[in-house]
Amino acid sequence: MYVPEHFAVPDADSLHDLIRDYPFGMLLTHGSAGLDANHLPFELETGASTILHAHVARANTLWQEVKDGDEVLVVFRAADAYISPNWYPSKHELHKQVPTWNYMVAHAHGRIKVRDDERYVRGVVARLTRTHEANQPKPWKMTDSAPEYIDTLLKAIVGIQVEVTRLVGKYKLSQNKEQRDIESAGHAVRARGGAKIGAAMLAYAEEKSS
Repeated sequence: MYVPEHFAVPDADSLHDLIRDYPFGMLLTHGSAGLDANHLPFELETGASTILHAHVARANTLWQEVKDGDEVLVVFRAADAYISPNWYPSKHELHKQVPTWNYMVAHAHGRIKVRDDERYVRGVVARLTRTHEANQPKPWKMTDSAPEYIDTLLKAIVGIQVEVTRLVGKYKLSQNKEQRDIESAGHAVRARGGAKIGAAMLAYAEEKSS
C-alpha cells in the first residue's frame, strides 16, 4: 500500500482500535490455487505477539490451499467517502482542486496457521459471539442451542490464526489541504452520512488549527 508520510498512522494502538471496531476483514492469500480473498470476522489478540483469530467453513478450500507459515495480508476498512472539490472554500477562490476519495484502513501482514482442532474453534466462536452479542437486549449464548447441534456445527468449520508481523495504517483525511478546506469537507461528509470519517476529518482540522 502506498502511504505518503502525511497519511501514515504509526500508532499501533489506534490501528488495534480500528480492527476491534471494524473486525470484518478481508484475508488475502496466495495458496496452491493462486490468489484468493475471503471475508471473515476476526478476533484481535494483543500482548507479546499480535494474533488474529477466525474460522472458515470446512467446505472452503482455503485451509487446504495454504501452508502453515505462508505470508498473508488481512485488510480492515473503517470508513471511506467521496470528496467533492466543491466542498473546499479554496476551490471557489483559486479553482485548483479536484475530486478525491478519503478512507481509513489497516493492513495486517502476517503468517497463517491452520487450527483444525475442536477446542480452538470452540474458543474462537465463543469469544466472537460474546463480543458481538454484548449489545443485544438478551445476548445469545452457545448454550442456548442443544449441545449436539453446536458440536455438529463446530465440526463443519476450521480455525485460522494469523500472527501479525507488520501492521500498516493509512488515514487519508485531506491532511494535505488547508485547515478550512478539511473542516468544510468534513462537515459535508458528515452531513451525507459519513459520521466516522467526517468526525475524523473534523478532529484533524481542529488539531491543525491549534
